[in-house]
Amino acid sequence: MAVRRLTAALAAALVLAACGSTPKGFLLPTAAPAAPGARHIDMLVVTTRAASPAPGVIYGGERDTSASAAEIVVSVPPSHRIGAVEWPKHEPPDPATAFTTVSLAPSDKANTLAWFNRMGGEHARLLVFVHGFNTRFESAVYRYAQFVADSQADAAPLLFTWPSRGQLLAYPYDRESAFYSRDFLEANLRAIARDLGTSRMDILAHSMGTLLTLETLRQAAIRGDGSFGGKLRDVMLAAPDVDLDVFKTQMRAIRRPITVFVSADDRALDFSRRFAGDKTRLGAVSSKDTETIAELERLGVKLIDLSEVSSGDSLNHAKFASSPKVVQLIGQRLQQDRGIGFAGPQLGDKVGDIAGGVIGTVGSTVGLVVTAPIQIISGATQ
Repeated sequence: MAVRRLTAALAAALVLAACGSTPKGFLLPTAAPAAPGARHIDMLVVTTRAASPAPGVIYGGERDTSASAAEIVVSVPPSHRIGAVEWPKHEPPDPATAFTTVSLAPSDKANTLAWFNRMGGEHARLLVFVHGFNTRFESAVYRYAQFVADSQADAAPLLFTWPSRGQLLAYPYDRESAFYSRDFLEANLRAIARDLGTSRMDILAHSMGTLLTLETLRQAAIRGDGSFGGKLRDVMLAAPDVDLDVFKTQMRAIRRPITVFVSADDRALDFSRRFAGDKTRLGAVSSKDTETIAELERLGVKLIDLSEVSSGDSLNHAKFASSPKVVQLIGQRLQQDRGIGFAGPQLGDKVGDIAGGVIGTVGSTVGLVVTAPIQIISGATQ
């Protein structure tokens, strides 16, 4: 059923795109020849979005009654700058200068298993990305492709995209869509752990997608298997748009280490705070909030402060992907056997660059060594 829906959506989008101007959200595969030096990112996409009737759009912001999957190959241009998404400026897009879609096809269980085996099979590590608020389908796909390319994480990329309308004023709808999708995310993580044969899954969630992720992990823990058969390893929350009080109650049920990237200058979270009754958002915790930091550390939270990191993001809300330093830090940390967790620097320490590297060894343990201004503010020891 899911395969037929996506096949019909692709056919309709192709017909409609030929009949009129292509919208900003264009994601249809291009027939342009591959550009020399371009990098192809082959990702699996699982979505709770309904197929869209809009010209050139595959999935929109409305909810489907079941999840469907697709395999998408994205071409990253040879002229790509780390931290940026080079959107097409004209039709047809030029693979030499812009992100383009090479192929897009529905995926059933057999296709998904074949994709996973190409990614390395039982030796592959799976990195699941859950996007945030105000994100169109094509934006989620291209942003994750950019992150995968820039981080150089040796992991099979899976995008879980939920029904965001991609509109600033649709905040309440997006929030409810995040709650709507938690059962689907849990079911798919369980299916992946059971059927694909991966030895490890890591999760990276952004903004409102962290709420969806936390709710999924909370209910999975309540069901008695919050580690998904021991397959779930690192959980990383970037700029989490989550009420701080709610997060504390979630963590008391989740009971596992989680890494959180925060930034006190996040303008999007400032909007969210005012919209949510002036309640502090987890992603805006400041290094000055020593009591809060101590409480979060007792709950197993590792906080990394990006407040002084500059990036091309005008809202300072997507530093995890738009800052070259941060995206490469995450990718390199994921290469370590112990993942993003680390031992070494203490509360509030800033660690200088060692031999120009990002990661170094402290004693007999792998330590997080970053170039200032990234600051470790909690969870520095294990």
